[in-house]
Amino acid sequence: MAVFTVPPTAADIRTANAIAARTDVPAEKTAEALTWGADEHVLMVLTAAWWLYSRTQRRTERRAADHILITTLVASALPHFLKTVFDQRRPDRLTVRGHWRGVPLSGKSMDAFPSGHALHVGALASAASQFPEKTRNVVWLIGAGLVATRVLLLAHWTSDVLAGLAIGSLTERLLRRLTGYGRSGSAIGWHR
Repeated sequence: MAVFTVPPTAADIRTANAIAARTDVPAEKTAEALTWGADEHVLMVLTAAWWLYSRTQRRTERRAADHILITTLVASALPHFLKTVFDQRRPDRLTVRGHWRGVPLSGKSMDAFPSGHALHVGALASAASQFPEKTRNVVWLIGAGLVATRVLLLAHWTSDVLAGLAIGSLTERLLRRLTGYGRSGSAIGWHR
């Protein structure tokens, strides 16, 4: 049993009800496939592969990969801790109509707050602020699409996703102090 219970907002409930009433099986299957892009296991494999590749690159790319790897490790562990502190029922546990329309069951029923997928995306999107503009914008666009799947699947309330993004971004910014990422000469060396 967690220490705090987080209730959904009225806007969260309206959004979830609208999705449950209007979704369909193809939309849910598509969202279910896409949401894997923000899964901690997938991100760890991709980040580790990039980190290994970066060992053959310039110092700035190696330092950036070090920071992204550390950020991904912390962002992967943090939601597990937070879910021991906060309880919130997932919206998919509160709908019958949504399940008739293809909404699957996601994770543990009381682990809605915060969205771990959104926390991962928030951390990596924050780190991407050091990338060249075009690359940064692509990362942000993909991240927005990935976190939207969590709301469309009724795995999380909208406020869970927003909280996850904020916590992830703050986590990455705090980790910059440890890694030196983003300081002069230590960010990705592709820009300016």
